[in-house]
Amino acid sequence: MVAFGKKLKERQLQEWEGYYINYKLMKKKVKNYTNQIEAGSERRHVLKDFSRMLDNQIEKIVLFMLEQQGLLASRIAQLNEQQEALQERPDISKLSDLREAYRAVGQDLLKLLFFVEMNAIGLRKILKKFDKRFGVWVLWSELYLAIWLIFRTAREATYQFMISLHSPSRHACEPVVDSLKSAVDRLTHSTNFLEFLGQHALIMHDELPSAVDEHIDDQRYHFMSLLLNLASTFLYMVNTYIIVPTADDYATSLEAAPTVCGVVIGSMAVAQIFSSVYFSAWSNKSYFRPLVFSSIVLIIGNAMYALAYDRRSLTVLLLGRVFCGLGSARAVNRRYISDCVPLKIRMQASAAFVSASALGMACGPALAGLLQMNCKYFHITFNQVTMPGWVMTIAWMCYLVWLSISFREPARETDIDEAPKQCSAEQSDELEKGLAQPLLTAAEHEQDDDGDQEGDASEEAPEESREPANSLGAAYRLLTPSVKVQLLIYFMLKYAMEILLSESSVISSYYFHWTTGKVSIFLASLGLTVLPINIIVGNYISNMYEDRQILLASEVVVLLGILFSFESIVKYTVQQYVCSGLIMFVAAEVLEGVNLSLLSRVMSSRLSRGTYNGGLLSTEAGTFARVVADATITLGGYAEQKNLLNLTLLPSLVICICSIVATCCTYNALY
Repeated sequence: MVAFGKKLKERQLQEWEGYYINYKLMKKKVKNYTNQIEAGSERRHVLKDFSRMLDNQIEKIVLFMLEQQGLLASRIAQLNEQQEALQERPDISKLSDLREAYRAVGQDLLKLLFFVEMNAIGLRKILKKFDKRFGVWVLWSELYLAIWLIFRTAREATYQFMISLHSPSRHACEPVVDSLKSAVDRLTHSTNFLEFLGQHALIMHDELPSAVDEHIDDQRYHFMSLLLNLASTFLYMVNTYIIVPTADDYATSLEAAPTVCGVVIGSMAVAQIFSSVYFSAWSNKSYFRPLVFSSIVLIIGNAMYALAYDRRSLTVLLLGRVFCGLGSARAVNRRYISDCVPLKIRMQASAAFVSASALGMACGPALAGLLQMNCKYFHITFNQVTMPGWVMTIAWMCYLVWLSISFREPARETDIDEAPKQCSAEQSDELEKGLAQPLLTAAEHEQDDDGDQEGDASEEAPEESREPANSLGAAYRLLTPSVKVQLLIYFMLKYAMEILLSESSVISSYYFHWTTGKVSIFLASLGLTVLPINIIVGNYISNMYEDRQILLASEVVVLLGILFSFESIVKYTVQQYVCSGLIMFVAAEVLEGVNLSLLSRVMSSRLSRGTYNGGLLSTEAGTFARVVADATITLGGYAEQKNLLNLTLLPSLVICICSIVATCCTYNALY
């Protein structure tokens, strides 16, 4: 992974070289400031000197950009005059020249947007580096205003160009206009439903897109293989939640307490903690073999789950769920999208990954509600508690056949011949293609250059300092306080959701005498809210507020939902249970999206790939939360059943309050 300073130098436009942020100088200055403070210099002198240097850099960038904007505005005005003249006296040859002139202006504007974004990223990164060492957050407002001025000026220039395209020449400029719109959306941090939904997958990238990367991606990408990974994601989520409405009935039928359902549900999550690691490591060598192994293990696990009823064995039941957890291939599914799907459709694939998970979460309980039967064939019982196991056994058998026929193992990167470096005849065409995609991904936008070594004259860190983490210990050492807080928030929301979902059958049966069908409808309804809520947040709310504002607000709403769920001296009603559960679940879904978005920004780029990547860490945090939640439910069963609700909600309340306090302490770092 190339250090940002070197990357900036390589990708800057040579004719504008003197107007870019001097990242190398500012980085050395920050190191010098650290030495000065250690030598006894006053912080106010350091702050004053850094502010002066920052002002000079911003002034240089803004003045040059205003100059370029003026030149572009002048050219657009001249073209508009020519366009009006041609409308009075049409001339085919001149019209063709006018189209090319408009295209040239659009391409020059793309150059300016490229220049603006690279400088804005550099300003953010150097100020984060300074604040990390000195804890001086007052400069953020200065940076924010400067970047706002830069973005607004660039946006106005872009809109002025688009407004001028009310002519036949518009059709020739469509690709340029699309690229401009995409670039402006990034500069203003606007987002949409697919982007917001894709953030849930936490599929991180750590390199700028290039012609070689796309060549490799196109060779590795296979649509049917992607579809099989999405199908695996969907089926696994169905497998996880299809037993929730009937787990307590299954436990009591085996002469165990209803709250043992926590162990039954949680045993799958316990196994998933370990399976995520070995599947992530296995995906370094193959994608097909882990998926085959996963399917076989899940077939065995679901069959054991179904047969436990006739064996009258709680041990077989639990082992069946453990096998299901050992077959969790979500790490492989996520890794396939990250490594093998071309950058141009990776966001859509990430959104499809999250949608498949949400759909599976809704379909699992709904399917359980339909499996209401009671019969026996060949001494094997088929009823509402065993049918989920048999249905999933058949589903995974069908999937295994489909996988064997249709999956294509992608070529490993070492097997792909290196694509020849293409030198474009026109630099503008390269810019038009490049700016259609993000210049830097979220992981690169905000990471603290863990690979950069301060004071390194070449701006390039030693190779080993930029390699992916090769152990959990190495990954943990890369976690900054901001990352730890985001993982705590992720733990909290998964814990609260698991408590709500896993104990729903026990609580609703005790207080309201709900049948399995009613529990299934309640859980399916919660699952169906995922996509509509993400549409609202992705298309509207995330464009109105900062992610950190949405994060804190969502945590507060989750806290209110938890408080509203407690049983008090007033009779506990269906309305209170359903409304509080809905509030908690919806707020947690919103929180998950912005939490993973911020996590990708503050996480080290060294966690963007390899076995111990950011996606694995978040998966482990969420899975561990589910394990603890299910264990809490089981332990709560030792108390009286009337106290179960409050006993299981109390840890959720404490963890939620802690996460809110931690968020407030690191709020300024969540930029």
